[in-house]
Amino acid sequence: MSNSNKKITRRDFLGLSALWTCLAAWFFTFLGLLKFPKPALLPDVSNVFKIGRPDDIPIDSEKIYDDKKVLIVRDNEGVSAVSLICTHLGCIVSKSKDGFSCPCHGSKFDTNGDVIAGPAPRGLSWLEVSQLPSGKLVVNAGKRVPEGTKFVV
Repeated sequence: MSNSNKKITRRDFLGLSALWTCLAAWFFTFLGLLKFPKPALLPDVSNVFKIGRPDDIPIDSEKIYDDKKVLIVRDNEGVSAVSLICTHLGCIVSKSKDGFSCPCHGSKFDTNGDVIAGPAPRGLSWLEVSQLPSGKLVVNAGKRVPEGTKFVV
């Protein structure tokens, strides 16, 4: 009689099952330990970003930071920051001769960011501008300020 026709006993089956279960538990424990040194959460993109020194921004100028979706305006009164994210569904508005317009659903905003047409529920957000001890100006895109707020330079 050959070995291939030999039936496995119940005791041998339970013993092999216990052995394979133990090996699987050790294997998955080892995999978990390999993952342990890596952070579970990746750092989020900061809402605070530098826009340069006051001297780098000429008076009566505007600059759009495409990567941050923010318009920086400097006039004789100071520096202000306006979000370019539409308050309707989050589309990116574009600068127009009369203010801003949303290409998605047709919202229109005046030069201060107030809604003049379309489905947007409120005007564009004005963002906090402050100065670091090093002298550089920073915008906090996570903090809204009242419309017309300017950082005096």
